[in-house]
Amino acid sequence: MDEQYDAIVLGTGLKECILSGMLSVSGKKVLHIDRNKYYGGESASITPLEDLFSRFNAPKPDESYGRGRDWNADLIPKFLMAHGQLVKLLIHTGVTRYLEFKSVEGSYVYNKSGRISKVPVDEKEAFSSDLMGLFEKRRFKNFLVYVQDFRDDDPKTWKDMNPNTTTMKQVYDKFGLDPNTQDFTGHALALYRDDDYLNQPSLTTIRRIKLYSDSLARYGKSPYLYPMYGLGELPQGFARLSAIYGGTYMLDKPVDELVIENGCIVGVRSGNEVARCKQVYCDPSYVPEKARKTGQVIRCICLMNHPVPGTNDALSTQIIIPQKQVGRKSDIYVSLVSYTHQVAAKGWFIAMVSTTVETDTPENEIQHGLRLLGPIQQKFIWIQDYYEPIDDGLSSGIFISKSYDATTHFETTCLDVLDIFRRGTGEDFDFSKVKHDLGDEEL
Repeated sequence: MDEQYDAIVLGTGLKECILSGMLSVSGKKVLHIDRNKYYGGESASITPLEDLFSRFNAPKPDESYGRGRDWNADLIPKFLMAHGQLVKLLIHTGVTRYLEFKSVEGSYVYNKSGRISKVPVDEKEAFSSDLMGLFEKRRFKNFLVYVQDFRDDDPKTWKDMNPNTTTMKQVYDKFGLDPNTQDFTGHALALYRDDDYLNQPSLTTIRRIKLYSDSLARYGKSPYLYPMYGLGELPQGFARLSAIYGGTYMLDKPVDELVIENGCIVGVRSGNEVARCKQVYCDPSYVPEKARKTGQVIRCICLMNHPVPGTNDALSTQIIIPQKQVGRKSDIYVSLVSYTHQVAAKGWFIAMVSTTVETDTPENEIQHGLRLLGPIQQKFIWIQDYYEPIDDGLSSGIFISKSYDATTHFETTCLDVLDIFRRGTGEDFDFSKVKHDLGDEEL
């Protein structure tokens, strides 16, 4: 402890572990502390199953659930976009050596009729989709071709619409897409959580739809990946990366005080020891006075012995319920993983329904998602406050991550991590600094 570090990272949530790895790779001397005995913080995977039940004060699971050790239940499950930021980070940093991924089998969207439909992402799927009538399918196909052909640096591909000034609403209108098509495009392809994007320049949305289709092109069934044995493997992978580059880890270490002089962080005290540093990176729980609550997220873990009806018996899937379809301001997210990912006993499935809380009766807000699941053997509901830092950390040297949102994908998580790294170091992360030979064999 009693040393000088460039940065001290508090908490081993996924964001903090990614930052620890990135800082170490960038040549910083890093100390990483967690007051818990386990990796993952809020984003931990809980095993054995008995621990999950006791965490929510439920009676012990009976023998029908199989061996407790066969379960790894994510508290905050999220899928990785196959071509997204986190996968690029994993590949560039070599963390993929410690992990094995499986493609998620389906991506679905909910419509007003109360049914779910596969998200159409190419011309063939567009023509077979039950989300649109025949003429709308043609218009949507033309829109998809435009997005696929679009190039940021080639105005000839812009179809007379400058993406820096033309709003996404104007682009939709140019192709004559109806409100329902706009809805599933914005929420299930571009993965927006509300409709603010409609009145913003179209460039970001086009890039997001391209990311979705590029991710889909890599593995075919859906654009999403999920790690074997659950998300708890990710923080440990980044922890190994940090250690390879000289980072120091301490679990089960109390954090008693952030030592501040003249408004700037100078160290972290644990008991009688003080580790000196120039910067601290942490989640909001370590510095509650420097974060503000901006909302709440409700999550419900559901244990089931069957796949979600209407998904062709998919062993893993994501379903997005766009807010407009159910009269809300924010989307509802459903994810499903199963025994094929080594996160449940044979024949069992883990579903999660989550959304941003909008009313005084949060449990009612997830009913649309729960109804899609069919019979549920056991469910655990909890509501978490959502925190954001009150400042950018530049004057104090304390850089705080946002809480995890309701989405079932990692894109917002990665944007937060890259933004924190940029603020803390004054530069974008340089992937070329990563040594690709990390001294162990490729898996």
